[in-house]
Amino acid sequence: MLVNFSSMSDNNRHTGEIMNIAQLRQYIGREEVDYQLLLSALSGYAYPRDKITTWLKSGALIRVKKGLYIFGKEAALTLFSSEVLANLIYGPSAISLNYALNFYGFIPERTTTITSITNKRDKIFKTPIGNFTYRYLTPKKYAIGIELFGFNEKSPFLIASPEKALCDHIHLTDKKIKLATLIDVKHYLLHDLRISEEALDQLRLKKLAEITHIYEDKRLNILKTFIKEWQKNA
Repeated sequence: MLVNFSSMSDNNRHTGEIMNIAQLRQYIGREEVDYQLLLSALSGYAYPRDKITTWLKSGALIRVKKGLYIFGKEAALTLFSSEVLANLIYGPSAISLNYALNFYGFIPERTTTITSITNKRDKIFKTPIGNFTYRYLTPKKYAIGIELFGFNEKSPFLIASPEKALCDHIHLTDKKIKLATLIDVKHYLLHDLRISEEALDQLRLKKLAEITHIYEDKRLNILKTFIKEWQKNA
């Protein structure tokens, strides 16, 4: 089947070449692709689903979950983005918690699970390219402190700010941790989480205050007070 795409190169457009997986990858422009975009790209085919099935069987496409794919080694030009996929697998969502803290260099431990927050119910996805977990926050708590980040303009993703990621970690993950005093907070941050002193200096007090006001968690209020005193005495 001959296809024509306005965004493909002039050579492909005028010679009417049969679309292969490499041409599809160039047309899509990124490593992550959903089902509707595939159907749109293959609109010139009478049976686009058959073409997709063929690529899945050959490994040219890899199904991350129903309706979401990445390109296999045959067509991939760069590494896929786990962060972009996390946003797409379950949404609305944003990277946060342990993964975000490590992403920013705040904690040394890497995690193979991509951790996110959502204003929908908790969810876990086990996929061929890794595990993705989502923790529920009320819509009001979820919305604050989310930022748009991207290694390039074609692959932006939503991620919690460092301040929000830290608050989420305390608020959602370490609910049993008692942070009643400034000494408690200092020990928790520097020894339990092993956050560097340089990272504590980078936290933005205004952002932290906005988040703690919404979360209404007494431990986060102690955290805010500690960071304020820490930076004042730095």
